[in-house]
Amino acid sequence: MSMSSKEYKTFAKQREPSRSVLQNCVRAFVSGGLICVLGQAIQNGYMSWMKLSSMQASNPTVATLIFISVLLTCFGVYDKIAQWAGAGSAVPVTGFANSMCSAALEHRAEGLVLGVGGNMFKLAGSVIVYGTVAAFVIGLIHVIFGLRGH
Repeated sequence: MSMSSKEYKTFAKQREPSRSVLQNCVRAFVSGGLICVLGQAIQNGYMSWMKLSSMQASNPTVATLIFISVLLTCFGVYDKIAQWAGAGSAVPVTGFANSMCSAALEHRAEGLVLGVGGNMFKLAGSVIVYGTVAAFVIGLIHVIFGLRGH
């Protein structure tokens, strides 16, 4: 029995589980917010314990969030959080660290260079390129219009 494309789409649509958009949005908002609250708590901790300014505490805060994300990914916890949280777990720093760590773990059997090094940047590479190009374009706009950081 062969189905046409239209028949297959109808067949697949009938068996697709329904998703609550509102529930997904609330979960993403709450989980993303909690990750940001955690980041703010870490930054406040660095400011308090090490007597750093807000600017000085920002880099160790990002490094700590990346470390936590990678650790949770290695133990398989981040994936469970992401299944529940959806887009909320893709907060830029933690989501990016998770994507790189997941790819590295998946391809580690292929070796450090061709496996880990070659594959962990497949997803991350496009993000890095897009970020670099966007920064260049914005910098160019600032130079052309003489904004100089204002």
